[in-house]
Amino acid sequence: MTQSSTDRPVLVLNAGSSSLKYQLVVPESGEVRAAGIVERIGEPGSEVADHSVALEQMRAQLRADSVRLDEVPLRAVGHRVVHGGPDFSEPVVIDDAVLDRIRHLSALAPLHNPAAVIGIEAARERLDVPHVAVFDTAYFSSLPAAASTYAVPRDLAAKHSIRRYGFHGTSHQFVAGATAELLGRPLEDLRQVILHLGNGCSASAVRGGRAIETSMGLTPLQGLVMGTRSGDVDPGLHAYLAREAGLSLDEIDTLLNKKSGVLGLSGVNDFRELVERVEAGDDDAQLAFDVFVHRLKHYVGAYLAILGGADVLVFTAGIGQHSAPVRAAVADGLGELGIAVDASLNDDDSSGARVISPDGSRVVVAVVPTNEELAIARQTADLVG
Repeated sequence: MTQSSTDRPVLVLNAGSSSLKYQLVVPESGEVRAAGIVERIGEPGSEVADHSVALEQMRAQLRADSVRLDEVPLRAVGHRVVHGGPDFSEPVVIDDAVLDRIRHLSALAPLHNPAAVIGIEAARERLDVPHVAVFDTAYFSSLPAAASTYAVPRDLAAKHSIRRYGFHGTSHQFVAGATAELLGRPLEDLRQVILHLGNGCSASAVRGGRAIETSMGLTPLQGLVMGTRSGDVDPGLHAYLAREAGLSLDEIDTLLNKKSGVLGLSGVNDFRELVERVEAGDDDAQLAFDVFVHRLKHYVGAYLAILGGADVLVFTAGIGQHSAPVRAAVADGLGELGIAVDASLNDDDSSGARVISPDGSRVVVAVVPTNEELAIARQTADLVG
């Protein structure tokens, strides 16, 4: 019997510098047939020398789950690529020219795009099916010029592709659609403020399914306070640290990306541990929590102004989905803006999409799980037909 095309899975790959996450997904049903991760790629003492070896490790892990990749009627492979720069505003089938352009964009995402290129090269050598790149930045490529433009000399910005790109776009787009389904309302009718809160955090303002503002910028460092990233700081901080602390640009970049945020303020990166320390009376943890929430409120208020009000405020990703204290703290004091949460609904840690605001609230507050792998699988399937 010939297998229906709607039963054929997409292999979703997310290649990091030292890891390879994978998921075998049926786009139409959302069924996950296998998932896993290969870690410590290229690290000293690791048996996984490079991404080519990682793919063989993936095959072995799949076999252990009774999945033989050579016998799976793959529809395509969908690759998560962090930065599409000014060139890619939609998913694209990968050929040599596309791969060269992704490689060229590594200057905009030096921590992410090079690993994606290596992963794509290794996968194309071993899997003879269409390969599709799905870009984190694509959803925000249509931001209005007023939102995407930095106030720097125009010729400099044009020469070096300087603009607000935004990230986590696959998640924001998926959650915007899933929220409309939850509320039973047309996506085109909704004004949404979406908070993607995990180790990386971003906010977006979405009108009628289209993003009109987002918190991350040229790089994923801008915006909200994150696990190890500072988010917004005075741009003059770089020059100040260079003069006063004798730090190089690379050292400052590492400081703001890997040693700041919640970690820098409290000494811990895991948000669950942070909340436990807050409850135990740790002053540093309390300050980190307060700064995290203050920045969130700052962006929620700004996006309400940009949208002219909102129909729904959405929390998603690990912290957004599971941290009732964060959701309660963000909503606290926003009653005059129509935003409130019901304590019992907020404390319910159900896994599915749900409304946590009181009945009749002017702004619905919702928790909607994201699923970037499913989103990538669906975009890949739509493109290859």
